[in-house]
Amino acid sequence: MERNRIILDTSAYSAFLKGKSYIKHSLQKAYEIYINPVILGELLSGFIKGKKEHENRGILQDFLSSSRVHIIDIDEETSERYAVIKSYLTMEGTPIPANDIWIAASAMQYGLKVLTTDQHYLKVPQIIVEYYEI
Repeated sequence: MERNRIILDTSAYSAFLKGKSYIKHSLQKAYEIYINPVILGELLSGFIKGKKEHENRGILQDFLSSSRVHIIDIDEETSERYAVIKSYLTMEGTPIPANDIWIAASAMQYGLKVLTTDQHYLKVPQIIVEYYEI
């Protein structure tokens, strides 16, 4: 039996917090959920800009405390994958935000499916994407 392992993009985490049932269902089906430091940084940056920083940090800490949730490192191997993806997207003339290339590189490195509401991940053939339009 294949285990459903995902990397949770920032957009999907936000949709989860807004109660989007399709994201909640995907998270419930996931055997393991991963985030990387880029995702964590995007979330924390959003919290700082918002009016509920303390509350959002508490919700995130609860989320991260789940035994199914893991923070993965960005290392030299991730950087190699970043370079491959960025080069491909540049050649194709289909750039996406740099942070999302780092997220895609982590997905590629660890064999994770990207759970997202950002359509531009569909431009990255090196990864598997579970995309939901909001």
